[in-house]
Amino acid sequence: MLAFDFALGASTGLNTGDIIFQLVAFLILLALLSKYAFGPVMNMMKKREEHIANEISSSEERNREAQKLIEEQTELLKEARKEAQTLVENAKKLGEQQKEEIVQAARSEANRLKEGALKEIEQQKEQAIAALKEQVASLSVLIASKVIEKELDEREQEKLINDYINEVGEGR
Repeated sequence: MLAFDFALGASTGLNTGDIIFQLVAFLILLALLSKYAFGPVMNMMKKREEHIANEISSSEERNREAQKLIEEQTELLKEARKEAQTLVENAKKLGEQQKEEIVQAARSEANRLKEGALKEIEQQKEQAIAALKEQVASLSVLIASKVIEKELDEREQEKLINDYINEVGEGR
């Protein structure tokens, strides 16, 4: 068994000098890496983290600004709709008012034309009456001259008056 232990020790021989050397080399490497590699890597990671945090906060700020703009645009749209509704209502009122004015003007014009026509009818009537009076007067003179020319008895005088009335009736 001793031979077995020797063979095992030789094959598994732990060389403590190599282990210590490798341990010291590893610690030096770890110190160098922490000084020259981990520090800059950590700084770079920290800067990257800060950059991402800044991007997130600026993105959130832009999102808030966009939301505010959307709300402002919504309010402006509501106001524009109200103004448009007001304009439509005012236009309707103005249209109704103009309609009433046009109807009133047409009624006034119709009344003026009616009054003018009535005045013209009255004038025509007065002219017809004046012409009739003139005819009656001339016929009266004619009858009087005929009566004077011949003296009539009652029957002839009545016949003459009836003829005169018939002539006047046909003249109308």
